[in-house]
Amino acid sequence: MIGTIQETEEKILCLAQQGDRGAYGELVCRYYENVIRVVYRLCGDVHLSQDVAQEAFIRAWVKLPTYQPKAPFRNWLYRIAVNLALDALRKRPEENIADEDEIFLEAQGMPNPETVYLEKERADMMQTAIRALPEAARTVLVLREYSDLSYEEIANVLDIPMGTVMSRLNYARNRLREILNISWSNGVI
Repeated sequence: MIGTIQETEEKILCLAQQGDRGAYGELVCRYYENVIRVVYRLCGDVHLSQDVAQEAFIRAWVKLPTYQPKAPFRNWLYRIAVNLALDALRKRPEENIADEDEIFLEAQGMPNPETVYLEKERADMMQTAIRALPEAARTVLVLREYSDLSYEEIANVLDIPMGTVMSRLNYARNRLREILNISWSNGVI
């Protein structure tokens, strides 16, 4: 079955590279949520995430004829999205971040207000802690924890050695733990 899924994606990708918009639309459908998730975790802004994801898919469409399947399409697409997200973050000043979790809670119904409050506080704290990480560490952490990429895939997406991926991920996890422990001990949580 795995081979069939991969073969199907290769066929869709081949059609898309030949200009088939329907085939490219299928690729967009397959990866849109994951690209949004990665970009959101990097930048922490729902609207910016949507804009960057859209730009990533446009850029991928334009560059698709030059795509060489050395790495999976997903990794190539993530590289485009991560680079665009980091560029967008560099261009805009820090500001209050919209909360993705608030949007999802509204769509799911009306849970207990106390639960909503506590979940929102935790989500805000986690997003703030992630945003406090240096860009390189944050990017590796997001690709590993929120996109479930392997170390090798992250190395390919970011074009860095696997050892660098491992050290940045270790640093990010330790630093995130420190940030969250400080917040916890200061009564923020």
